[in-house]
Amino acid sequence: MSAIEVSLLKKHYGQLMAVDEISFSVEQGEIFSLLGPNGAGKTTTVEILEGLRERDSGDVKVLGLDPWKEGYTLHRKIGVIPQGFRFFDKSTPLEAVKYYSELFDAKVDPEQIIKEVTLEDGKNVIFENLSGGQKQKVGLALALVNSPELLFLDEPTTGLDPQARRTMWGVIRSLKREGRSILLTTHYLEEAQLLADKVAIMNKGKIIAAGSPEELINKYGSGKRQVMVSDTLEDVFVKLVGAPIEEEGNVAKAG
Repeated sequence: MSAIEVSLLKKHYGQLMAVDEISFSVEQGEIFSLLGPNGAGKTTTVEILEGLRERDSGDVKVLGLDPWKEGYTLHRKIGVIPQGFRFFDKSTPLEAVKYYSELFDAKVDPEQIIKEVTLEDGKNVIFENLSGGQKQKVGLALALVNSPELLFLDEPTTGLDPQARRTMWGVIRSLKREGRSILLTTHYLEEAQLLADKVAIMNKGKIIAAGSPEELINKYGSGKRQVMVSDTLEDVFVKLVGAPIEEEGNVAKAG
């Protein structure tokens, strides 16, 4: 059974077709990245997969369940880091994990979860005093409280400095090695290229290309090599979408 199966998914808001008959699958134990410019339909798609929004038509299965009709059961099997994650300013990471474990009646070792996301050095620091990278690790720790089979990571490294971003990449890779499936949205095409087993590029509600980063580069890249420099996923994105990812400050935005 695939972790996620999507077939001919459609969702519209009035006259706007936000998601227009898209199909894709995410296999067990892989990292799948969904990319697209602002307004591409990426957020709507993820919200449908998480059971937060009802689809208009099409078939969707997440861990074999209909996310809208069987949301209660599904939510006990998935973990989610929402975009712009925040927590109570005066709580420490260790307190946060203990609170979530009690809230969801999960029998876990909070210290082990803190270790799994490499947050030992900040486990007793209140949230407002943590670095940006440490705050994102708190979100990841909370997403792991229910020992999820599938993780939805919505821009988990946006706004982090390069070192903190690489540290988070290491944590994500370790979660994959444990056999967890991951759906990743990101503003960094380099991140998708380095982490994802498969990528789907969305534009105007449709998936316009999908495959491994290497397959996309081989199929849509220029094929030219200059001083050992080859095409990147960002080059492919620009070619397919017709524009670079929008910039927000110094951060590349995928929408």
